[in-house]
Amino acid sequence: MRDRLLAAEKVKAIDWRDGVLHLLDQRALPSRESWVACSTVDEVAAAIRSMTVRGASAIGISAAYGLVIAARERIAEGVDWQAAWEEDYALLADTRPTGSNLFWALKRMRDRLDRVKKHADPLAVLEAEAIAIHESDREANLTMAQLGAELIRKHQGNAQAILTHGNAGALATGGVGTALGVIRAAYLEGMVEQVYANETRPWLQGSRLTAWELAGEGIPVKVNADSAGAHILKAKGVTWVIVGADCIAANGDVISKIGTYQLAVCSMHHGVRFMVVAASSTIDLMMATGDDVALEERDSGELLDIVGQRLGVEALNPVFDVTPADLIDVIVTEKGIVERPDVAKLARLMCRKRLH
Repeated sequence: MRDRLLAAEKVKAIDWRDGVLHLLDQRALPSRESWVACSTVDEVAAAIRSMTVRGASAIGISAAYGLVIAARERIAEGVDWQAAWEEDYALLADTRPTGSNLFWALKRMRDRLDRVKKHADPLAVLEAEAIAIHESDREANLTMAQLGAELIRKHQGNAQAILTHGNAGALATGGVGTALGVIRAAYLEGMVEQVYANETRPWLQGSRLTAWELAGEGIPVKVNADSAGAHILKAKGVTWVIVGADCIAANGDVISKIGTYQLAVCSMHHGVRFMVVAASSTIDLMMATGDDVALEERDSGELLDIVGQRLGVEALNPVFDVTPADLIDVIVTEKGIVERPDVAKLARLMCRKRLH
């Protein structure tokens, strides 16, 4: 299965070449594929903030490369470069306040710098660490894809319908994706007949990105309005809802794309199993519950600018919501699977080494 997934890799959103971070501009998809080159830390921060790059893992990877670029800039300046580098660290940390992977990746880079010996080249060490974060995410995606596909086979292995929300695919990670990685693997094993993709307002990650990824690989996908989700669960024989996550609290609460919570409620009502697929770096054991996370809100214009005109009302535009742990059937990570997540189960999971 691993080799088949590797052979099916067709989408790459992040490319590190010659000290420059190249990002596939996700704002332009699916109408055109264009790349943005980031050669300064300010450009990396702007790319994350503007959603040129998005998805929890992809943001973390991009920020790690951003710190490499920042170190290069600061070392060139000379005096007390590490103190100035901390300003760049803060700049990147402030780009998106909700996703755990961003802060995990930044901390991992800082910890690695703290361990650099005096005779070592700090720039080379940081670059190697960022590349390791990138490659580690790719490997984690492959492991999660196989674990999730095995779960689908275990509970109902024949061809079936799956619903997903947001984009948790190759565009959001360093590999084949989290939720879409599982869907890809299940499709390769003949277990997916139809994928329904919620359009995911207001940025339309489902219709612009998820559908684009799946259709490009010949996986049958239909886009639907978010408000059609409950009807599809009731009428279309969906057996699994599979989503990604931007943060998972110690008790198993999942912070993910806005609309995930209501989808989980509907899934429980209709007896549809609900799977969350996320790298272990998404789990924050220092966060007791999902209520402790700062949920990002974006500009109201994303909702109010319609056909070139601004509606004359106010808008509420939350980017994420919190799905309580008791609505989640299973969390799949590269360290293993947690069914009916709670504090004790997640704590045990995080003590494990990776399976691969």
